[in-house]
Amino acid sequence: MHIELIREKYKGNIHTVTLGALKEQGGTRTHTVTVGGDATLPFLFFEGKQPNKAVVAVEIWDIVPTEWNPVLQEIYADVFSNPADWARKAVDLGADMILLRLKGGDPDLGNKTPEQLAEVVKNVLAAVGVPLIVVGCGIDEKDNAVLPVVAEAAAGENLLLGVAKQDNYKSIVAAAQVYKHKVLILGTVDINLCKQLEILITELGLPAENILMDPGTCALGYGIEYTYSVMERGRLEAIGGDERLAMPVVCNVGYEAWRAKEAIAAEKDFPDWGEQSKRAILWEALTATSLLQAGANIMIMRHPEAVRLFKKMWRN
Repeated sequence: MHIELIREKYKGNIHTVTLGALKEQGGTRTHTVTVGGDATLPFLFFEGKQPNKAVVAVEIWDIVPTEWNPVLQEIYADVFSNPADWARKAVDLGADMILLRLKGGDPDLGNKTPEQLAEVVKNVLAAVGVPLIVVGCGIDEKDNAVLPVVAEAAAGENLLLGVAKQDNYKSIVAAAQVYKHKVLILGTVDINLCKQLEILITELGLPAENILMDPGTCALGYGIEYTYSVMERGRLEAIGGDERLAMPVVCNVGYEAWRAKEAIAAEKDFPDWGEQSKRAILWEALTATSLLQAGANIMIMRHPEAVRLFKKMWRN
């Protein structure tokens, strides 16, 4: 008996985006990273092309993250005070990219000047050859002052700058246009907000192919099914032909996973839960793997063992 496999046919695809720039392209990276290009749902290879595998960006800060979990401090404590060394170690331990979070710009965490933070970015660029994602401290007024200076200092490097939101996207987009960078937008688990921001940004003249989106991320056990459904809806609409949602997806896995109760609860308080360090690492790895199946293209992670497990699960 002959069984014919029924395949869905889609008319759209996710934009293909390259981050980082080689010397001949005006940058200093030793290699670039390309994501997107998918023309079907994740892992349904028989239905359409999925040319580029997901990548991992390991998160580092420009200041010592004193509130980070002791399990993370065991790995990075020796480099926390030097972002360039921290980036170098993260790459050695498996990072495909570096996400540099400029927390020191926060008025309550040092209030570093835009020039000081731009110098940090230049030092990290000099230390590693991978592409960079650079995001601000999360306070719109300060990020509006910092990110244009950072963009100028890293002109030609093809950074991914963020995070662009409803109240601060104009300054970030303008800097990206002038100094040839990409823009990361935040949708706070709202696919309509992602679409609205994409429209506003493209109306300013930035090509749609230069925009990536973080639709909002939840950890395993803490709303991940809602994140999954939002991402899946966005993917279906994109490959169905909606250009406004054809952006590669970035998921902030590390931040969410490492604040879950299961990742931070002490063994003495929950002896039946097993060893806290293994539990926390698995929580990050499983969160990332789940969101990969929803269509994520870039995972922002923290622990190198979680990164290793994540890659082992699907790259073989």
